[in-house]
Amino acid sequence: MINAVFVTGGAGFIGSHLCEKLLLGGKKVFALDNLSTGRMENIQHLISNGNFKFTKGSVLDKDVVDKMANDADEVYHLAAAVGVKTIMEKPLESWILNIEGTENVLNAACKRKTPVLIASTSEIYGKNTKVPFGEDDDRVYGSVKNYRWGYAFSKGVDEFLALAYFREKGLPARIARFFNTIGPRQTGIYGMVVPRFIQQALKNEPIMVYGDGNQTRCFGYVKDVVGAVIALMERDDTAGEVYNLGSDEEISINELAKMVIKLTGSKSKIAHIPYSDVYPEGFEDMARRKPDLSKVKRSINYKPTVNIDGILKEIVDFEKNRL
Repeated sequence: MINAVFVTGGAGFIGSHLCEKLLLGGKKVFALDNLSTGRMENIQHLISNGNFKFTKGSVLDKDVVDKMANDADEVYHLAAAVGVKTIMEKPLESWILNIEGTENVLNAACKRKTPVLIASTSEIYGKNTKVPFGEDDDRVYGSVKNYRWGYAFSKGVDEFLALAYFREKGLPARIARFFNTIGPRQTGIYGMVVPRFIQQALKNEPIMVYGDGNQTRCFGYVKDVVGAVIALMERDDTAGEVYNLGSDEEISINELAKMVIKLTGSKSKIAHIPYSDVYPEGFEDMARRKPDLSKVKRSINYKPTVNIDGILKEIVDFEKNRL
């Protein structure tokens, strides 16, 4: 029986929801976060729970990671560089955190062959235009001068490491690629589009759409995603496998902005901002990013439970209560 769980990035947006779900399932949860992008307010409601223990620290600290992994029956590794803005502004820090941090977690988990789930990203697919993306599809990247592809490559290295530990050392590791996960507690500070739009709308400020807004994305509900990663961890046959996670409901960024304005009753207008005004020279965006969810559906009978309209309403209510 699984009693203790180690969650890296536990004070982050997704990490805090995962900790909450695990605690509701009767687990003891040890959360690690350096609070560089995670926030104490995300887990404040968990602090009084006797089964929850928070440690402020980094996955780059091998001793801390070893100790926390040694006390756990499962490891969820969510700590990583967050948001396109962070990645473009701090490429070296993002690279080191992603690769060295993941290697530390895998090495620590391997000592007791503790099951581990590595959180990855839809950025893995890069500029591939074959939509929807399947887990075994090619990864297509641009110039090394574009830091965005450096981030995508670093997450690819994370995945290669996890699969190498599985194949060569027998570590039961599995990988989940998150596609634009959204929900309450997400911040817009690091470039996340949904909280940024909603916060702008609630203040009746212009909704800042980067590019022409015709690019499409699929937004997954955070509670669906954390439920799925727990379900993937519970199955032995998911070890050594990679799974897309999120929603396959596609929406353009222009349509998203219009929905936010309608749901908030905002007086905001949509303003299109050139990428060059926001990101460094050479930034590239993808026209579409849609996952093929057939594999995770077969494995755990995964199905998104809330559509984009329902998720946005929940986030709007959350943000209104914070004003």
